[in-house]
Amino acid sequence: MPRTFDRRAIQDPAQIRLLSSPVRQELVDTLAALGGEASVADLAEELGRPADGLYYHLRTLCRGGLVREVAATEGEERRYRLAGTGDAPLRLAYRAGRTGNLGAVGGFARGLLRVATRDFEQALKLEGVALDGPRRELWTARNKGWLSARDVEEVNRLIERLCELTSQPRAPGREQLMSLSFVLAPIRARAKRRAPSGSR
Repeated sequence: MPRTFDRRAIQDPAQIRLLSSPVRQELVDTLAALGGEASVADLAEELGRPADGLYYHLRTLCRGGLVREVAATEGEERRYRLAGTGDAPLRLAYRAGRTGNLGAVGGFARGLLRVATRDFEQALKLEGVALDGPRRELWTARNKGWLSARDVEEVNRLIERLCELTSQPRAPGREQLMSLSFVLAPIRARAKRRAPSGSR
C-alpha cells in the first residue's frame, strides 16, 4: 500500500509517472478545484468528458495512492478524494541523483504542456474572453533574461503566490475556473561558434 505523503511533496517516481497522463493530471487538478472531493458525475461535467471514460484513470490513481475512493452510503454516487496530508493541491518534489525522479518529472512536464496547449487553444474559441486590461484571462508568453540570486527568489515567491491563487476551490465570488501552467528553467550559455579559418 502506498505511503502517506505530503501533497506538496510527491517524490515517488511511480506516482509521478501516473501523472504523465494528461487525463490524470486533469482529474487531480479538477478534484482540487472542487474542494478535494467529487463524484464521477461532477468530474465528468467539469472536464466535458463521458463519466465512463474516467473510471479507468480514477482506479489507476487510487491504486497509485494519489486518490482515494470514498465509501458511498446507500443511494449516493461513488466519490473520490485527493489522498495525502494537508489541503494543498498535488505538487512534485524533484530529486536528483541515481535514485532520483527527474525522468518521471520530465514525463509529467510533457503531459502538462499538452494540457496547457489544449486549454489555450480551446480558450481562443470562447466568446467573451477578456484579452487585455486588469481582468485579462488569456496569456501565453515566453521571456528569457538574466536574473540575480535575489531575482530568482522573487520569481519563486511570485510563482508560489500564483499557485496559491489558482488553486483555490470553488466558493461564492469565485465563478471563473482558470488553469495556469508554467515552466521556469535555467539555460546554459552556449559557447560562441568560431568562424571557419579563412572566412571573414
